[in-house]
Amino acid sequence: MGTRERIVDAAEQVIREFGIVGATTKRIAAAAGCSEALLYKHFPGKESLLLAVLLERLPALGPALTRLRLAAGTGDVADHLTAFTLAALEFYTRAAGIAAGVLADPSLTERFRTMLARSGSGPHLPILALADVIAGEQDRDRIDRKIDAGAAASMLMGACFHRANLSYYVDPADDDATWAAAIVRTLLRR
Repeated sequence: MGTRERIVDAAEQVIREFGIVGATTKRIAAAAGCSEALLYKHFPGKESLLLAVLLERLPALGPALTRLRLAAGTGDVADHLTAFTLAALEFYTRAAGIAAGVLADPSLTERFRTMLARSGSGPHLPILALADVIAGEQDRDRIDRKIDAGAAASMLMGACFHRANLSYYVDPADDDATWAAAIVRTLLRR
């Protein structure tokens, strides 16, 4: 394992143990067994390291979106969307700790926002990609054309985000798979 990977692994571990505020570069470097200077050689700042943890260590939405795109026009669209919904829920559940820490610090939020804009990334992109998948399935007459694809994608992703956040405070009444299937059935109801 290379130095960069060790740093990202250490950052994830330190964030889970101490939260964003406690995840100082000094603490992360110590956990990675390197100096802060070496950490900064691989990452220009804490924000880019947080982004690396989000993109590289958490269950990614990219592969789930790829599977959804590859399945377009085949099989049961509800099953495919349910699998994606579960992947999105897992992502949001695991990312909540990092997101909460970023949002709790206005200056960190602004720096993170600037970094996302410069890198052309952000939380809106999976919603746009999902909307494209839904629109494609509408073109194949597999999803009702009257549904607004963008609104449907926003509602599905918003529901995942909401359930992930609720799970930190209360135990859901139903299991995730049952919930995901119900969300998709509601979305696809004609």
